[in-house]
Amino acid sequence: MAERRYGEAPPKTDTTLAGADWYGRTIERERHANTLFVDLDMIEAQTQGAIFHECTFRRARFNASTHQASAFVNCTFVSCKFFDSRFTECKFVGSMFDACDFDQMQVTGGDWSFTGLPGAVLDRAAFKDARLREADLTGASCKGGSLRDVDLSGAWLHGADFSACDLRGSDLSAIDPENVRLKDAIITIDQTIAIAEALGLDVRTK
Repeated sequence: MAERRYGEAPPKTDTTLAGADWYGRTIERERHANTLFVDLDMIEAQTQGAIFHECTFRRARFNASTHQASAFVNCTFVSCKFFDSRFTECKFVGSMFDACDFDQMQVTGGDWSFTGLPGAVLDRAAFKDARLREADLTGASCKGGSLRDVDLSGAWLHGADFSACDLRGSDLSAIDPENVRLKDAIITIDQTIAIAEALGLDVRTK
């Protein structure tokens, strides 16, 4: 399993729920804490204001599910599938993802700060107006993906691949151009100046 930042141990769970069938279920304002979910079927489910605190999800299927203002705080996701899932104004602060499938996942707004996404394949995922402050994206692949208007300040980006990624409007202050791939990335003029300065260039208007 991929390690959390600074080698922190994952939260312990005291309840196990195996093989639960939540297919197409509407989940409103439920709260789950320190629960291990094994093989959870959440395909086409909808959550509204639900809270999952320090839970662990193993092989959970979130395919085609939609989530509004829900929280998955300091959770752990192992070998989970998020195909075509939608997260709007959700909170994932401190959560860790290992060997998960994010194909066509869409995130709009919300707080994903301090999340662990090392080595994640986000090539076909899209984030917009979300906070990813101090997130661990070490070695992540975002080739052809979209990170629009995303707060990446303080993020761990060493070895990340942003080739052909749409980064317009995002905070790129944490990017070290010598340690990430940026070929064909889509950025604005202002971002170009920030990257040039990160390379040590003396940028002048005249």
